[in-house]
Amino acid sequence: MTIRVQVRPADPFATEATQLISRLSAELAAVYPEYPDSGAGNFRPADATGPGSDFLIAWLNNRPVGCGAVRPMEPGVAEIKRMYVEPEVRGRGIARLILEALERRSRELGYVVVRLETGLRQPAAVRLYESTGYFRISNYDIYVGNPLSACYEKRLA
Repeated sequence: MTIRVQVRPADPFATEATQLISRLSAELAAVYPEYPDSGAGNFRPADATGPGSDFLIAWLNNRPVGCGAVRPMEPGVAEIKRMYVEPEVRGRGIARLILEALERRSRELGYVVVRLETGLRQPAAVRLYESTGYFRISNYDIYVGNPLSACYEKRLA
């Protein structure tokens, strides 16, 4: 059987999106129990519906297996949020495909820089971002002073 992954825009309020976001939040809450926001990371689905934003879902053989969002931060700068891939399909390059699609969409929306935050207890995420050209920056916004957060930035070509 051929494995086929498609990453395409989706409504962040759709059932598939809310289920993926919920599983991500549950996973983050388990990894970071000391933080009371249950892994929400200052994100609401409405953040991916306004101007300069989008929500994408990765489909593996017509099954939703991952997601990610882009939202505006400041002029020319977007933030990537809610990057997630279902545990049973990790290691197949799906996160990289989602990230590439989010970067492409960010360019289409007119952004020249993208930023994101990940947790230091997520070494696979750190490796993904560093291997795709993101460099570590000072923690921003709600992550300032959080010793378990790592913020990154990438200039889009």
